[in-house]
Amino acid sequence: MNFYENIAIIDPALSDEEIEAAAQKINDLIVKADGEVLKEDRWGRKKLAYELNRKTQGYYILYTFKAPSTCIKKLEDFYKIYDPVFKYMVIKLEKNQIAALMNELRKSAEPVAESVAEPVAEPVTEEAVESAEGV
Repeated sequence: MNFYENIAIIDPALSDEEIEAAAQKINDLIVKADGEVLKEDRWGRKKLAYELNRKTQGYYILYTFKAPSTCIKKLEDFYKIYDPVFKYMVIKLEKNQIAALMNELRKSAEPVAESVAEPVAEPVTEEAVESAEGV
């Protein structure tokens, strides 16, 4: 399996629910094609460098995923017929980019693991028991 980055520009005229549905559809397509989405960055509505399809803005989403090469053909065919996405690009990551991505994913996973850990309970002292009984 190879590592890829995919940027999709979605029509900004869509409602938030429609944009969410489009993003989920792309995510599901990658997973159905035996891929694994490693990271999804939503950049939001941005001004385009030049007008595309009479639009000056777009909603950007960057996917970083691991998938077999057959997934790319399915993804590109999907984009060609799916109206909410009016521009896209898929690139294969190089070895040094993959290493940087793995380091970034490890670093982002560490704080989550630390915050999930439960705090250690302090031992109950006799004073705490007496003050609780007195209340």
